[in-house]
Amino acid sequence: MADRLSRRTFLGETALAGVAAAFAAETGSNAIPTRTLGKTGVKVTILAMGCGSRLLMYEKEDAAVEALNLALDLGVGYLDTAYGYGNGKSETWVGQVMKTRRKGVFLATKINARTGDDTKRILEGSMKRLQTDQVDLIHVHSLTSMEDLAKVEAKGSVLDVLYSLRDQKVTRFIGMTSHTDPTVLKTAIERHDINCVQMALNAALQGMADGKGKMILNPAMKTSFEQVALPAAQKKNLGILAMKVMGQEELLGPGAAKGDPAKLLQYTLSLPVTAAVVGMPKPEFIRQNVAWAKAFKPMPKAEMKEFSRRMADANKMALDLRFRNHIDA
Repeated sequence: MADRLSRRTFLGETALAGVAAAFAAETGSNAIPTRTLGKTGVKVTILAMGCGSRLLMYEKEDAAVEALNLALDLGVGYLDTAYGYGNGKSETWVGQVMKTRRKGVFLATKINARTGDDTKRILEGSMKRLQTDQVDLIHVHSLTSMEDLAKVEAKGSVLDVLYSLRDQKVTRFIGMTSHTDPTVLKTAIERHDINCVQMALNAALQGMADGKGKMILNPAMKTSFEQVALPAAQKKNLGILAMKVMGQEELLGPGAAKGDPAKLLQYTLSLPVTAAVVGMPKPEFIRQNVAWAKAFKPMPKAEMKEFSRRMADANKMALDLRFRNHIDA
């Protein structure tokens, strides 16, 4: 892990100052761009800070709180946490910031429970840990299979609880996340009244193959969240959040088989998404990603096609295997 993060630092630092300076000179802007979160009508920054395993890498609460404040100070307006990130640790750290900086922050958390009673109990604790009486978005966390979807949508289960909390204004919006199987997420999108969706969208075209829980281990196979679940979300005008942009560093490194983080972020933000949720386990990564977000310009379509072809041919099979049973906790 340390080696991959060091490579990211090396790749990024050489370009960071020039990109940021050129953008500032050309536009005179110092703000992260915003986009509308689908049918919610809410505008959020195109860069969100992921508060999962990468926030937990700060190890100490003081360091994590300092990093969160840095992100907000630099203009990041979206924080993405979950009970499952350290069994409430991430929410607790985020809550230390929210108790004084809740206004102006789009706050999302997630629920990994699969029964109604567990959902109510955990989310009651989430609100206390986050030190707020309302969050902007609660996701069903990490949808994995058709069997898992059946648990989520059973009468009195997770979705019913979230609908009730949305009616009560405890959360403004509800959504679902998945980095495992785009077919299952597509099905959930088409069946249910949700506002937002968060999915794995990266240049390596991550996504399981057949929707039955089994992998088709063929690196030329192109089934992905981008091709399957993304169009379904667009059709319903959902707020679309991208995650696994860097493949949790698996896509970073020198050579033709890897990509630099600025290009990977640019690729994902060039898709029809509202924001990219990015884990930033060091303060310099926060500064880098903010600079790239401020400097964002859409990647030309031909370049996107070639970049994704190269990244998928080299990395897709390994990513599909890695994230098949992955829990970002």
